[in-house]
Amino acid sequence: MGKQILVTGGAGFIGSHVCHELLRHGHRVRALDNLFEQVHGAGRKRPRYLDPQVELETGDIRNAVDVRKALRGVDMVFHFASAVGVGQSMYQVQDYVSINNLGTSVLLQALIEKPVERLIVASSMSIYGEGLYKAPDGTPRVVGERCIYQLRAQDWQVRDASGEELAPIPTPETKPPNLSSIYALNKYDQERMCLLISRAYGFSATALRFFNVYGPNQALSNPYTGVLAIFASRLLNGQRPVIFEDGLQQRDFVSVYDVARACRLALEARDADGKAFNIGSGRRYPIRTIAQRMAAALGKEHIRPEVTGKYRVGDIRHCFADITLAREVLGYKPQVTLEDGLVDLAQWLEKQVIQERVPDARTELAVRCLMVG
Repeated sequence: MGKQILVTGGAGFIGSHVCHELLRHGHRVRALDNLFEQVHGAGRKRPRYLDPQVELETGDIRNAVDVRKALRGVDMVFHFASAVGVGQSMYQVQDYVSINNLGTSVLLQALIEKPVERLIVASSMSIYGEGLYKAPDGTPRVVGERCIYQLRAQDWQVRDASGEELAPIPTPETKPPNLSSIYALNKYDQERMCLLISRAYGFSATALRFFNVYGPNQALSNPYTGVLAIFASRLLNGQRPVIFEDGLQQRDFVSVYDVARACRLALEARDADGKAFNIGSGRRYPIRTIAQRMAAALGKEHIRPEVTGKYRVGDIRHCFADITLAREVLGYKPQVTLEDGLVDLAQWLEKQVIQERVPDARTELAVRCLMVG
């Protein structure tokens, strides 16, 4: 018989797909979500994409009464409730710390009083800062942030102390964190808090470090959502996708269907307790290429991306996943190619109404001196 599972943030993008994946495998699912306006719109109604079998509890992860109510009869928990966005986290510090850190502490306090069998927490590739690099002689290099003088000169590459350019390589879970934004710090805190408390109180916990997740159900009017959704919202409104630096920075884009599958595998894997896993596609793509492929999938090839030559405080140059550990321990194997994923996303996008807010977000960053160039 399936388990009773709580998904905090279960009405959101990734959470809704995880709910569906769990239901498909015989579990009973409850979601706790505050239906945040930036994600769900002014009406803050139950989203149509959320599976009707999901029991939705509307409440705040920071409210102990709401959390305890949602935990009634629950065997396992996915903790996805979070304020998301690197840029916004740098000027809404109190909100991000409150939702992400305080919210996690409220959940953990409730789990101390009533432990569950397993807790899966959503972490992020942002905790790495820059990914792993190698020197010309092939030795791995852990690097810090690029200096502001280099960025103002539009020298985007990561270099060693002698000025030699370093080559990016897949980033494993063993790379030390380099927390270059409040959001990154939040996610690392969430991850460590969950693993620490679970170990102390004898229940199982696993952290999943998501890379750039894309797919249906993304909040297209949220200017701090995933980059593919941001590009799509611009293109569908006849606007050019906005790309920072030179557009050659490399990222790992992973389908939300693969992410949901990884979440379910983490729930089932016996050897996942106390560990953190990269969840990505294991492939790398330049941001400029991603913008062009998104335009092609939407039939908007004539709209070329705007490469700004600007830099946002907290951005990194390259980071893409080494997924070896997830393959070995979870049995995770990405199944959705970028080509198929973009076609699926484009088909979903055709049915959406999009309110484009990227210019507002850029203005906020510029006013607060969080954009260079």
